[in-house]
Amino acid sequence: MKKIVLFASGSGSNVENIIHFFKGNPEVSIKCVLSNNKEAKVFERCNRLEVSALYFNRHSFYQSDCILELLKSLNPDLIVLAGFLWKIPDNLIQNFPDKIVNIHPALLPKYGGKGMYGMHVHKSVKENNEPETGITIHFVNENYDEGAIIAQKKVTLELGDTPETIAEKVHQLEYEYFPKVIQQVLMGQ
Repeated sequence: MKKIVLFASGSGSNVENIIHFFKGNPEVSIKCVLSNNKEAKVFERCNRLEVSALYFNRHSFYQSDCILELLKSLNPDLIVLAGFLWKIPDNLIQNFPDKIVNIHPALLPKYGGKGMYGMHVHKSVKENNEPETGITIHFVNENYDEGAIIAQKKVTLELGDTPETIAEKVHQLEYEYFPKVIQQVLMGQ
């Protein structure tokens, strides 16, 4: 049985999509969803989907070993950042090497780094008249958006696209490919 722990900061649409993808798969278990945002809609989704979800604060993430100890007790095969906005502390990276995966809403190395998330990315893509954008699924290291790339999927942009339509195109890529790539990583493909 492969175990996944998910981290999210917002609405949790990718979390829900991943939970649905693995539901009924006897080889994969979603152990827990962790969030740094008490008000995150991901809690409502997890409650409805009957998946454990826990809130943690900045102190327990950065100044203590609370989250590290929790993760060690869960012993995940993969930690998946699905719309999680905080930088992962070194103690987690060191204890779970090549086991933390993130999705970024652009084709890295473009439009990555601190502060580059969500609509900030899509507005930058539009302002720079990019002919395409997409998603990057990558391992997490000590720097924002610089870990080894696992997969990238692209979408062509049209002249009339707005940051909002770009966001929708990117979300469609996320929903289609993120769970599949997670499964490939889990199964060592």
